[in-house]
Amino acid sequence: MKTALVAGSTGLVGSQLLELLLKDERYSKAIAISRKKLTLTHSKLVNVICELSQFASHQKDLKADDVFCCLGTTMRQAKSKEAFRAVDFDAPFSLAKISREQGAKRFLLVSALGANKSSSIFYNRVKGEAEESIRQIGFDASHIFRPSLLLGTRKEQRSGEEAAKVVYKFFGWLVPNKYQAIESIKVARAMLAFANEEQFGNFVHESREMQNF
Repeated sequence: MKTALVAGSTGLVGSQLLELLLKDERYSKAIAISRKKLTLTHSKLVNVICELSQFASHQKDLKADDVFCCLGTTMRQAKSKEAFRAVDFDAPFSLAKISREQGAKRFLLVSALGANKSSSIFYNRVKGEAEESIRQIGFDASHIFRPSLLLGTRKEQRSGEEAAKVVYKFFGWLVPNKYQAIESIKVARAMLAFANEEQFGNFVHESREMQNF
């Protein structure tokens, strides 16, 4: 059986993914990285408590077969471009590099629709740069997931996201398939599914593909 590692385990996608992993018989252990101790308990769960900037100090605790990175913030929450980049680029890259050194075979990253390292939009550019950095590390397989607007209940509220959900509720039928909002559990299911396929190389999964899960 395998060991899974989840970064962002208290977030919208990460929390649901962690629950799926704990129920999945293909995994004997699920390592969850968090800044504070999780309230969730399970015989398979190992909670590694550390700041995103301190992965290097916990290298021996980050040994897993499949690494799921569900980290992400917003400019409103981060309050600066530097702080945003620390969460959405520096942390995923550091985790990927360290976990690969510890023997990880697969890395699965939640990115965003529109991610592009050449974009003039800061958010999209950082997401795209993070994707590219993961591809360069050399995992047996890397999977990038680009969801559209995520539907679900977060522990912390994101005002812009909540406003978008209200608009989508009434006008979602006008949105092209590529941009349709997606339930966070579908993203979690897709990540788990692709982590257990015998594929080699770098893959990108757009939001409309994840709608099938």
